[in-house]
Amino acid sequence: MRLPEWRPRDPAHRLVPAFSVLGDSVHGFRFEMSVLSAGAWSPWVAGATVGRARFPDVVTRSAPLVCEVDEFIASPGAERIRLVLRVSGGDPAAPFASPWFVSLSAWSPAVTDGQAPGGGARLVVPPFSQMEEDAAIRSRICSPASVAMVLAYYGARVAVVDLARDIFHPELDLYGVWPAAVRAAGRRGVAGYLLRFPDWSAAAWCLEQGMPIIASVRYGAGELTGAAVAETSGHLLVLTGYEGDHVFVNDPAALRAAEVRRRYRLDELRRVWLARAGVGYVLFAPALPRGSPSSGR
Repeated sequence: MRLPEWRPRDPAHRLVPAFSVLGDSVHGFRFEMSVLSAGAWSPWVAGATVGRARFPDVVTRSAPLVCEVDEFIASPGAERIRLVLRVSGGDPAAPFASPWFVSLSAWSPAVTDGQAPGGGARLVVPPFSQMEEDAAIRSRICSPASVAMVLAYYGARVAVVDLARDIFHPELDLYGVWPAAVRAAGRRGVAGYLLRFPDWSAAAWCLEQGMPIIASVRYGAGELTGAAVAETSGHLLVLTGYEGDHVFVNDPAALRAAEVRRRYRLDELRRVWLARAGVGYVLFAPALPRGSPSSGR
């Protein structure tokens, strides 16, 4: 499926697509992208294949566009974007029989800090610790553990180990491929997308609407006071609320579930999240017309 050509407000340097489909009608998918940069269209570049599917070979890098697993990077920036979604389904005649949508988050290096909103929010998200799982995988499954917490919040409880098995990408030997996490949530009736948050006010809005955020952070020793793990080159945790100068989180790296709920400093969280990757999984319970499947873009 070729999506309509899209023009960002400003040339975009980093782009993250996601595909959310409810149920099991789709076995696997892959995004392919071409961008207009410096007056010329790039060759088509492929992202990682998610799920069970085989597609024609396409390069993962060809100047000015490269794909790092789940994130496309254009240098110089993309003035216009073409996106193809390849899908493999159980029923070739109806791969989109279930409700679905495609999202694309694009941004340039400059990110505003945003004015911290007043008030606050606090969501009650069940706490799960990745460190209570099997020793062979416990240090690698922050993404499945975070998704499991948010699914439980929406009433779709699933064991962390089962979700890890679903999200795992065998060719890459990774449990943290972002679109795979969105796909796993959709299979359990919870929709979602990937978003590069522009500032803290955008995150606060999601929390105020009752939507936890699974945030991708990285930090060195001493950069996140009271963190469950002292330093990390990449970790996912759940933002569950905020109040004043602090953010409430469920950090799956805590040794026990009783220690998962934590409070981190807002200024530090902004630095290790928004000033770096800035990406979050936004999962939500979709409101659909009863008895009538819908589709959209």
